Amino acid sequence: MQLRDLLFQDLWLKLTSLVAAIFIWLTVSAAIRKEVDRANYTPTATLSRTFPALPVLVVSAAADVRSFKVRPDTVDVTVRGERNLIAKLRPKDVRVVVDLTGVEAARELRKQVEVSTPPGVAYVRSEPEFVEVVIPPKH
Repeated sequence: MQLRDLLFQDLWLKLTSLVAAIFIWLTVSAAIRKEVDRANYTPTATLSRTFPALPVLVVSAAADVRSFKVRPDTVDVTVRGERNLIAKLRPKDVRVVVDLTGVEAARELRKQVEVSTPPGVAYVRSEPEFVEVVIPPKH
């Protein structure tokens, strides 16, 4: 068998295979490039911000009219989000709550604070994380 016969025998089949291989290679390399670009993409810079001395709000049952006290009554809260959201954020947009619903009596009660933030803003941490609750006796 001559080299000429080897090259030109079933030429259409060989050209079709070559075109298919090139098409598959281009598709896979484009998909890989797209994944790499997506992994390196950061939409906007994020920023952390600490709000000092936010008041701790006490939530209790509506029928419970006792005046609960928490120590400390303020906490520092750190949040993170996109730069434009954090720049517009005000202290009143971040709520710090201690939920005492269902607590009847306790001597030395330590509760973790719950922090709620607007959409797009993530709660990072609070200092302190726990507060001491002073519960007056029920009359």
